[in-house]
Amino acid sequence: MSADLSHYLGVFRRHWWVVLAAAGVGLGFGALVTQAIPKVYESSTSVLVQAVSGDTNASGGRTKGQINLDTEAQLVGSGAVAVKAAALLRSPVSPIELAHDVSVEVPANTTVLVIRFSADTPKGAQAGSHAFAEAYLRNREETARAGLDQQIKTLNLKAKQLTASLSSINNRLARAADGSFERSNLESLRNNSQNQLNNITGRLNELTTATVGAGSIISDAREPEAPISPNAMLNMATGAMAGLLIGLGLAFARERFDRRLRSAGDVRDRGRIPVLAALDERTTPRFDDVLQPYGPGGRVFNRLRNEVLASLNSGDQIIVVTGASRGSATTLVAANLAAALARTGSDVVLIGAHLPDSVVDAAPLARMLGVAPMPGLSDLLAGRIGLHKAMQRTPRIPSLRVITTGGAATAAGLMQSQRLRDTLDALRRQTGYVVIEAPSTSSSADAQSLASLADAAILAVELRRAKRPALLDAAEQLSRVGTPLLGAVVLPRLSAMRADEQNLPAVTLPAERRPEPRPEPRSDERAEPRPDETAVLDAERTQAMRRPAGPTPGGPVRPRPNELDEVTAIIDLGSAGTQTKTAEKTGEQPDQK
Repeated sequence: MSADLSHYLGVFRRHWWVVLAAAGVGLGFGALVTQAIPKVYESSTSVLVQAVSGDTNASGGRTKGQINLDTEAQLVGSGAVAVKAAALLRSPVSPIELAHDVSVEVPANTTVLVIRFSADTPKGAQAGSHAFAEAYLRNREETARAGLDQQIKTLNLKAKQLTASLSSINNRLARAADGSFERSNLESLRNNSQNQLNNITGRLNELTTATVGAGSIISDAREPEAPISPNAMLNMATGAMAGLLIGLGLAFARERFDRRLRSAGDVRDRGRIPVLAALDERTTPRFDDVLQPYGPGGRVFNRLRNEVLASLNSGDQIIVVTGASRGSATTLVAANLAAALARTGSDVVLIGAHLPDSVVDAAPLARMLGVAPMPGLSDLLAGRIGLHKAMQRTPRIPSLRVITTGGAATAAGLMQSQRLRDTLDALRRQTGYVVIEAPSTSSSADAQSLASLADAAILAVELRRAKRPALLDAAEQLSRVGTPLLGAVVLPRLSAMRADEQNLPAVTLPAERRPEPRPEPRSDERAEPRPDETAVLDAERTQAMRRPAGPTPGGPVRPRPNELDEVTAIIDLGSAGTQTKTAEKTGEQPDQK
């Protein structure tokens, strides 16, 4: 569970700007919707409903008492009330449309109706609420009055019938004999009719004197100060939340389809390669530094050394370090691993087989370990020097010897030569461990060739530069040649060189050239001083370059076997600009027989 949470938090941390941008867009969209939606104002009127003679509460009604407020609430929005409200408002809007803007609320345990009306203006909302309340009360009063009049009419008709019946009974009593059975019946009928007439007369007196009170307004409508819609806070909060959710979805989609490796977990989970060591921004230096053994980064490489030694089989000596992307991560890992191995007292040889991508990147091992950049591996494989001269002992770590890359222009195609195999066989017999700094698998096939000659391999993965397909391809290349892949060393994206170091060529040529013999001047000629052609060039600002073949101004020059014509470039970094002087370095001419 904690690993999943860490992964999700890592996705948010890596793509926080996507989430933030989406939330901002959602917030802005909510603000635009708020401005686009018409404003709606609402006003309410409270009406106290009084019982009238015709009120009856249905069995099981929600409200108690004689009045059924649920029925009354429905009557407020009825057509009859809407017609009266339209007449009061004198509005051209139809009564049906006005009824859509009214709503009724019944507070619990009360006989009060809260009539609300919505309009696009505050005055319209106030007038509509009051008009519907007045229309409801008038309609209720008219209905009650009509019912009362109908009762009075019915009672008057019945009283008239009883009066006529009494007249007929009295006429018959006048003709009936005293003490007869007919007279006693007529007297009984007259008494009953008289009692009914008296009751009806009393009821009529009550109805004719009764007053109709349908209800009253206890809280009249007021002009609203603010609209109820749109709700700016609600719209912007909803937009921001929707944008946040969309941003999270985009962040996870970007994480899913992004091929770049962004963390050690990506190397382990997406690349399925074990992580031997991982350095962060605090422990990773610039690419031309060697980590101190007791610093945070040095301790990481000390642990890496222990894991590598524990993973090697008996007799394994050669370790190749390659990368999943271009850059100097391979150089940093190979140099520090070799230094960590040498600090144990073992005799270690570090071979720089990573050809530089440009002049600025040339000879990084020479800068890191304080040795001369030439001669190097290219000179060794070309047969110009022997193995003993190619190996240079580092001044700070006596047990570590370095074979630099050498001249880049002459090294192409030599990584697959038999001389390299013979060199590695000789190093197996003479040294304890050999660490090869190989180029990346994505830029050259030399990494696979070197790995086929090694006993184990380590991948240097530079985050945010290496991509998952390149990492998988690197592992596939190593597995095809049968070299065991111990794991990966993960580094953050390395910082570049300082601005004042980018103009300094790294390859130096310390050798001096000998002056060519000059004929003695004639006695009649004045000897002029010859420029000093043996001046020592600036060792920190010179670089070996291959001189193209062709005739020279002084005539053809034939170099000795295994010697190479070279041109040394002197770069003037003064304020006046960059000026280049060339001096030709050649071997001595053989004595002519």
